[in-house]
Amino acid sequence: MKFGFNMEDASQVFVGAFALAVPISFSEEAWRLGETLPLLNLMMLFNLSVLFLSIFTYQSVFQKDIKDRLPVFIFRIVVAYLMTALVVCLVLLCLDKLPLLADPITSFKRVIIITMPASMGAIVVDSFDKE
Repeated sequence: MKFGFNMEDASQVFVGAFALAVPISFSEEAWRLGETLPLLNLMMLFNLSVLFLSIFTYQSVFQKDIKDRLPVFIFRIVVAYLMTALVVCLVLLCLDKLPLLADPITSFKRVIIITMPASMGAIVVDSFDKE
């Protein structure tokens, strides 16, 4: 089993993120949540996202063995989340639903909202070849 992060892992994260980011990014509900969701709820959503990413990575990718690899474990979660957020930004930008200059707060909220499910898709696809 490998524990580094290479181009194959990056491509798997991108594909997994894209698979879930696309259908959710087309959802008007996600756009509206980005306009109306209070900051506290947004932070709870972000924390849930990181928590589930951590649990899945711990169980499936690292098979409950992070004792000597904690920095790699944390790095993998952070990178997977950031790469997913980048994919979400690109999809929303293509759909003209990422008003970065006109309304950066709404843009940020939309990215966080859509990144939550998309990050799970990213880490699941990333875990496929870890046996």
